[in-house]
Amino acid sequence: MDLKILYRDTDLCVIQKEPGMLCEDAPGGIPPLLRAQLQTDYAAVVHRLDAGTGGAMVFALNKNAAGKLSLQLQAGEFAKTYLAVTHGCPPEREGIYRDLLFHDRRANKTFVVKNERKGVKEAVMSYRIKETADGLSLWEIQLLTGRTHQIRVQLGSRKMPLVGDRRYGARDAYKGFALWAKELSFCHPQSEQRLTFTCLPEYKEPWDRFVKQD
Repeated sequence: MDLKILYRDTDLCVIQKEPGMLCEDAPGGIPPLLRAQLQTDYAAVVHRLDAGTGGAMVFALNKNAAGKLSLQLQAGEFAKTYLAVTHGCPPEREGIYRDLLFHDRRANKTFVVKNERKGVKEAVMSYRIKETADGLSLWEIQLLTGRTHQIRVQLGSRKMPLVGDRRYGARDAYKGFALWAKELSFCHPQSEQRLTFTCLPEYKEPWDRFVKQD
């Protein structure tokens, strides 16, 4: 299966990752698939999405671009907007969530903690509820930090787990979980022009509970 390419030049390639695809540079992962499709020797991961998350991802096509994009990511200059569907709805239709998170590498699970200690990092996200239907909520989320499983644990810890996310509290039968990287924005590593890419999930369960997004 060919990857869906949203943009490509000599420095980078932006794809639409499908849920279930792995970001690891290993057999079956996106990097080797992308190298084969583009017939290139170099395609490096710049940022990651969980296997169950779909949406926009950028890959560097040379070492210089990889370095510059990674510096932007570390400096917080990437803008990432997500769509999510959760069980339940917050009291406020928009706001900011701040938490201290600790990621347990052995369990591959992230926890909200109360006190700072080694390995604990602050996580910040802003949100807006776009719609509610049938006990579910459609969220638009902007990540202001990029922590492992950040959206999943910040919402799950508030008893509003993503549909399908049994690791963080869901009890439904949905396969995968309802999280999608809708928009990705960064500066081109050579021209420094700001680039923005948008893609939307397939209009099926559970996204079809809501008005189709533009």
